[in-house]
This record gives sequence, C-alpha cells and structure tokens, in this order.
Amino acid sequence: MNTFIRRLSVLVVGVCCAVAVQAQTVKIGFVSTDRVIKEAAVAKTAQTKLEQEFSKREKDLTDLGNSIKTAAEKLDRDAPTLPEAQRASRQKQLVEQDREFQRKRREFQEDLNARKNEELQQVIQRANKAIKDIAVAENYDIIFQDAVYVNPKHDISDKVIKALNVPAGK
Repeated sequence: MNTFIRRLSVLVVGVCCAVAVQAQTVKIGFVSTDRVIKEAAVAKTAQTKLEQEFSKREKDLTDLGNSIKTAAEKLDRDAPTLPEAQRASRQKQLVEQDREFQRKRREFQEDLNARKNEELQQVIQRANKAIKDIAVAENYDIIFQDAVYVNPKHDISDKVIKALNVPAGK
C-alpha cells in the first residue's frame, strides 16, 4: 500500500511537471484592432480617400441646409405681412425642400457608411494577413484580438501596425 502511494505520488508529480513544461512552450499574442485601425497608414489613407470622395457632397448638403434655414428665417420675418395664400404656398415649398434635403442627407449617410465598411474590410483583411504572417514567422500559438485585459508584454499591435505600414509588395 505504501509503495502504491509513492508510485502514485511520483506519477502525479511527473504529470504536473509535464504540464508545466508544456505550458511554458505556448506563445500567446494580442492585437488591439481599434489601435491598428486608428494608427496604421493604410487606415489613415482610407480615411483620407473617403473624405476626398465625399467632401463635395457633404459641402453641397451643408449649403442646401443653410439655404433652407435662411429661407425659413425669411419666411418667419415676412409671414405677418404676407397674404395668407402666399404664406401657405411658401410654407409648403419650404416643407418640400426640407423633405428633399432630409432624403438627400439619408442617401449621403447610407453611401458614406457603405464605403466606410468597404474600406474598413480591406484594412481588416490586410491586418489579418499581417497578423497571420507574424504568427507564423514568430511561432505564436494563439493571437487574440480585443480582449478585456492583456498584459502589455503580449501586445503585438506595434508589429502589426509596422507590417501594415510597409508598402505592398515589399
């Protein structure tokens, strides 16, 4: 019986040592997706591209909104002196202009969001490829994205950002 307990103890200690050795060989990394999207050159380039693509439409919408606001203020000032029919006609025209403005604004937002998603997907695809390349090159077993807490020694976000900032083809 005493021999059995000794053998069992040796077996348990051996298993614990094997588990400890195995645990030491696992290499874990972490990438902050938000940080990569904010700091990587490709993400900044995509943002600039979107701003250039949509700036004219946004300016046109802002101008249209300002002109409608100016027309509404003018109608408020002139309303007491206008004949009823003319006042009603101008109010109806102003409501139609505002409805058209709201429709254009919604279309603009939908188009902008769709393009943002397209550009973001391209950045995320490149980031995922960079993460996989780093994982293979540096023998990582697991790389997490977006964790609640990560010890900074496991954060490889800088490596991913650096890899994304290297021009394509190099």
